[in-house]
Amino acid sequence: MQTRYASGGFFWGPENRLSDTSKSSGVVSQGGRPLLRPLLKRPNKQDLLAAAGRSVPDLLATGLDVLFCGINPGLYSAATGHHFARPGNRFWRALYESGFTSRLLSPDEERELLQWGYGMTAIVRRGTATAAELSDKEYKGGGRALVRKVRKYRPRMLAVLGVGAYRSAFNRPLARLGLQPERIGDTEIWLLPNPSGLNANYQLDDLTKLFRELRTYLAHSR
Repeated sequence: MQTRYASGGFFWGPENRLSDTSKSSGVVSQGGRPLLRPLLKRPNKQDLLAAAGRSVPDLLATGLDVLFCGINPGLYSAATGHHFARPGNRFWRALYESGFTSRLLSPDEERELLQWGYGMTAIVRRGTATAAELSDKEYKGGGRALVRKVRKYRPRMLAVLGVGAYRSAFNRPLARLGLQPERIGDTEIWLLPNPSGLNANYQLDDLTKLFRELRTYLAHSR
């Protein structure tokens, strides 16, 4: 019998998982690297304009190994209802190439993360074209909400993807990448860069290395 995790009022069990055929049918290799399968439904310009202010459902279960936390949904994610959905975002590839997942997931397969013990949320729920549209008040309010969420679901690690957002939300102006000195209850905190394609400070190989450092820490700290 396999564990079934609760997520947003739905249960994700083996009967909900994609078949082996559907898992492999959308992946094409290029230069030795698998390509990310496009979303089954891609938003048009009108969809993106209408997505401003929308949120993306959390992916949560009690006792996860890692709760990945983005800054806030971009319009592409808000329009599709999937985390890190915009083409060019490196989250899914860095997750795969660092060994967190055994295959490259598409954003609309995000619920499969639960079988590996990972969840997803965001500091601020409001969807915007860029994070620059968020106010300091939204960051602070989002930080308080995130603390409540972590205390309720008790993940082993909270991995925040965005150093500046973490600094603003938790009033930690000197926070740096990696393990943080503070905890939320028993939950440790690890900072990773924002994986958006707009973040030119970190290329895919850089992100993969930093994701792998988190994975290595988790493997050696059990």
